[in-house]
Amino acid sequence: MNPLNIHHIGYLVKKIEKAKQTFLALGYCVEQDTVHDDIRKVDICFLIKDGYRIELVSPAGEDSVVSGLIKRYKNSPYHVCYETDDFETAVDWLTANGFIAVDTPTPAPALGGREVIFLSNASIGMIELIR
Repeated sequence: MNPLNIHHIGYLVKKIEKAKQTFLALGYCVEQDTVHDDIRKVDICFLIKDGYRIELVSPAGEDSVVSGLIKRYKNSPYHVCYETDDFETAVDWLTANGFIAVDTPTPAPALGGREVIFLSNASIGMIELIR
């Protein structure tokens, strides 16, 4: 399998603008301003600092895919996102090694329409993979 390279850490937040201002005060810079993802009903903003990228994810309605998570976890990191040169091989390898796909590959507006899939593992939780 080709290596999985970390793209970002997904950080779940209730109020994206307040969270963004707090991260800016910590020295982060906006890499990509807030984008609405109508498929997942979330607002997303990418910030970067010292070579690390975080993705602020905030529910944009009660029917958001993260509405249940925000109620349970409040503001917190909740996934690591990876990218690879061979998406299909990576998905096959992950599913053969204890990861369960929680959705199907779907375009992500905040990533220029690149497809993503979320997978879960009992030992480490949620990951995201970018095509």
